[in-house]
Amino acid sequence: MGLQPLEFSDCYLDSPWFRERIRAHEAELERTNKFIKELIKDGKNLIAATKSLSAAQRKFAHSLRDFKFEFIGDAETDDERCIDASLREFSNFLKNLEEQREIMALSVTETLIKPLEKFRKEQLGAVKEEKKKFDKETEKNYSLIDKHLNLSAKKKDSHLQEADMQVEQNRQHFYELSLEYVCKLQEIQERKKFEFVEPMLSFFQGMFTFYHQGHELAKDFNHYKMELQINIQNTRNRFEGTRSEVEELMNKIRQNPKDHKRASQFTAEGYLYVQEKRPAPFGSSWVKHYCMYRKAAKKFNIIPFEHRSGGKLGDGEVFFLKECTKRHTDSIDRRFCFDVEAADRPGVSLTMQAFSEEERKQWLEALGGKEALLHSFNRAIIPRPEGSINDQGLYRVVGVSSKVQRLLSMLMDVKTCNEVDLENSVDWEVKTITSALKQYLRSLPEPLMTYELHGDFIVPAKSGSPESRVNAIHFLVHKLPEKNKEMLDILVKHLTNVSHHSKQNLMTVANLGVVFGPTLMRPQEETVAAIMDLKFQNIVVEILIENHEKIFRTPPDATFLEPVSLSTSPPNAPPRQSKRQGQRTKRPVAVYNLCLELEDGDSPNLPKEDTPTSNLDSLSSPSPTTAAVHGPPGPDKNHLLTDGGSFGDWASPVPCQTRSPMVQWLNTQSPTTPSCSPAITPPSPKPPPSPVSLPTTIVDKPPESVVNRKARAVYPCEAEHSSELSFEIGAIFEDVQTSREPGWLEGTLNGKRGLIPQNYVKLL
Repeated sequence: MGLQPLEFSDCYLDSPWFRERIRAHEAELERTNKFIKELIKDGKNLIAATKSLSAAQRKFAHSLRDFKFEFIGDAETDDERCIDASLREFSNFLKNLEEQREIMALSVTETLIKPLEKFRKEQLGAVKEEKKKFDKETEKNYSLIDKHLNLSAKKKDSHLQEADMQVEQNRQHFYELSLEYVCKLQEIQERKKFEFVEPMLSFFQGMFTFYHQGHELAKDFNHYKMELQINIQNTRNRFEGTRSEVEELMNKIRQNPKDHKRASQFTAEGYLYVQEKRPAPFGSSWVKHYCMYRKAAKKFNIIPFEHRSGGKLGDGEVFFLKECTKRHTDSIDRRFCFDVEAADRPGVSLTMQAFSEEERKQWLEALGGKEALLHSFNRAIIPRPEGSINDQGLYRVVGVSSKVQRLLSMLMDVKTCNEVDLENSVDWEVKTITSALKQYLRSLPEPLMTYELHGDFIVPAKSGSPESRVNAIHFLVHKLPEKNKEMLDILVKHLTNVSHHSKQNLMTVANLGVVFGPTLMRPQEETVAAIMDLKFQNIVVEILIENHEKIFRTPPDATFLEPVSLSTSPPNAPPRQSKRQGQRTKRPVAVYNLCLELEDGDSPNLPKEDTPTSNLDSLSSPSPTTAAVHGPPGPDKNHLLTDGGSFGDWASPVPCQTRSPMVQWLNTQSPTTPSCSPAITPPSPKPPPSPVSLPTTIVDKPPESVVNRKARAVYPCEAEHSSELSFEIGAIFEDVQTSREPGWLEGTLNGKRGLIPQNYVKLL
């Protein structure tokens, strides 16, 4: 059932049911007002979306108009021209369509949005104002009646009559206002039907007009569309007809590529890798070039081109050929190479590499190349690159393994070590020398920075301020054996110099840390924890390089007794022993300075059995010939000690007054280094440092072997690894026994078994 009509006669009675009917009409008008408000909002969004669609369509039309098909050859067919022009026709069609859409969008505003806004503002707004007046008069009328009825009957008649007249006038005014309000309510309910629907009809009429215009455009476009379909079909048919011929030609060329070689103005052309023989870093890398040669003019064009970088074309060079010589593999570690000398560039020689031996022969034939006359001549025309410290990837580029082994063998052999000239010789490439140095350091039975101090070096790299890290490393370097420290000083000084040329060689301090971290430091045991510490080894080497002068040229602070953060033990507690160090006998210093002279009396005499044969590679295993020459160590020979390796036999030098070739090479850029390094002598074996002594009432010295004992914690401990136990003072451990980890016990606490530092507990 719809709304009940409002009777004018009910205005005078103003009954409760009359008021209910008024409220129903008011609620319906409020719902209508909200609906129209939401519809206006949706209409504006529709207009915005229509404009956005129109803009996208126009942009699409512009893209179609601006694109043009490129054809293969020097002419187009009529069909191809029509296909090319079709994009512009599509663009024009969309342009005309969007003009009609723009007209429709404007009509929506005029025919729908504005009429609805006017109806809502003028008609529904007027009813709202009438309602406010009606509610106000209702309150005033009934308040006056309540006040009038409360008048005392004892008042004067004139006063009472005046009051009666005033109430009657007010009631009459309220009755007239009620009649007007009821009339307005019923009027707006009827008016909204056409005032609202008529704009909607105009809106849809605009849409119909737009779609009708689109239909007319489509009819006009239909004839062109049919012709274009014919053009497309003709083009497709021609494509299918020529494709088989193209595939047949491709197969012929695939079977006999030489028979179908395209005629060219050049005698030879193709890709070659080029290495220029100029000062570093220009000669340190091979760059692919497209090369073209004209034999008549002896003109050589080379243009750098890299396919992997998106086909970037570099700046070309032109020179005139003087001569071409084939390179043998004994003078260069690459195959298919030949040298080209420019007539207009005295002293400049280019080494080029073909893709295969067959292509090299073709280039040599075209260039009039010849075989090298003598091996010594080949060496003479290959100058040693100066400024090798600027070579890109220095210490990262790996040398040929066989050459590295040969260099190391010569350096370790007493007969040949003084003959090696790493500074001026053309026999040894820079990457061979650097690889030999790294392999030598890695092959030492004990790393240069020793097993004993490995854990201490790692700890400050993990925490603390930058200043405290440097101070800790400074302190620890001066705890190294003297010969280890001296060798480390020479090496780090060289690496510092390398890092100063990082703009050319790209070897920054961080890159050098990555290369030499595992070379100078390694744990005695290979564990997962040790692998996780690799990055901290790199940090230690970075600190050494960045602070070389301070660390090696100044003594550590006398007040700095122990490095910062080297112990995580509680106050007054004994230091925890590292699982990697344990309790072991200190090993002899294993530092070999590559054929340095040993001073008389520096080397103690050890029996033969004190230097058992090592299982290292060929570098540390003497050949029978070498052993025969050197003979067993005795009181009349200076000998380098090894801790279980046979480097001593390799490095038994005859007395000499010059620095080893490798050390000379390291100090090429450091002329102030002393001319001869002191001899290397191992210090006497020392017992390991003992834990801090405590009264026997607090910590008992554990026996050599502990089995099934109980123990009580005398210090708190927080586990640093999943295999360790965390505990507080007073914790009782069950089934305590000696661990294979020196300095540690194994025990059970609260059902969990793990490692316990032996100087943190008292056996019960």
